[in-house]
Amino acid sequence: MGKKVLVVDDEKLIVKGIRFSLEQDGMEVTCAYDGEEALALAKENTYDMILLDVMLPKLTGFEVCQQIREFSGVPIIMLTAKGEDMDKILGLEYGADDYITKPFNILEVKARIKAIMRRTGKQEDKESSGIIEVGDMKLDCDGRRVYIEEKEINLTAKEFDVLELLVTNPNKVYSRENLLKLIWGNDYPGDVRTVDVHIRRLREKIEKNPSEPKYVHTKWGVGYYYKG
Repeated sequence: MGKKVLVVDDEKLIVKGIRFSLEQDGMEVTCAYDGEEALALAKENTYDMILLDVMLPKLTGFEVCQQIREFSGVPIIMLTAKGEDMDKILGLEYGADDYITKPFNILEVKARIKAIMRRTGKQEDKESSGIIEVGDMKLDCDGRRVYIEEKEINLTAKEFDVLELLVTNPNKVYSRENLLKLIWGNDYPGDVRTVDVHIRRLREKIEKNPSEPKYVHTKWGVGYYYKG
């Protein structure tokens, strides 16, 4: 069975084109044409990837992304006709893993999907590294789950990747550029602001006081690290 992808866009010709191309690569594609339908499908099914248009009827792509993040860390790529940086950053702040600006080449879409799936696959296939417990936090590296005081914290794929990298390399300071390269890969088109957004969101989820972090620290002028 191929990877399962949910494609969400109210432009049926775009959906048809993406679906045909992904199915040619052996992927199993489900389609939705408005925000409410997309959210319902995401709640009822498990997907390996979601392509989510920003401008949708009933619920916007940002609203759908935000609500999906309440129960799932599935990789999400936002599709947007707007090219402004703030829209791109806003998409990431709502929990998206990547964005593609319309009009796009289907080969670019496929390359982004495969890049994210390749990185996710490496995490899934890596040797077992067991459970790491630091203070009130427990990191299940095999199951890719995080618990604070025994309560599971729902992280996105990228948030988990950042946290795992820092925790498994205590006291090592990573620059924003290094984190962008290690977590997002050389083919990622965004900039280091992506790292800052994800660090802020990660702190909001795992720190009791994000302004005085216990786990993810900042080395001013250098980068981020976990203090072991």
